[in-house]
Amino acid sequence: MKIKAYLEELNSKSIAELKDELVTAKKELFNLRIQNSTNQLDNTSRIKEVRKNIARIQTVISQKEKAAE
Repeated sequence: MKIKAYLEELNSKSIAELKDELVTAKKELFNLRIQNSTNQLDNTSRIKEVRKNIARIQTVISQKEKAAE
């Protein structure tokens, strides 16, 4: 159920807001990878979760851009 709520939140945002959120998620993924490489990361499953969220954001952006055409 948590994923459905997140998707509804993404669908309610504009493309500009989604692109800002995408940048934030990519920065978070970068930081997680750095922490993982230096053995500072405790919850390694967070990397997978952030990668999936990035894919979800990109999917919603492409759907909205396609609908705008």
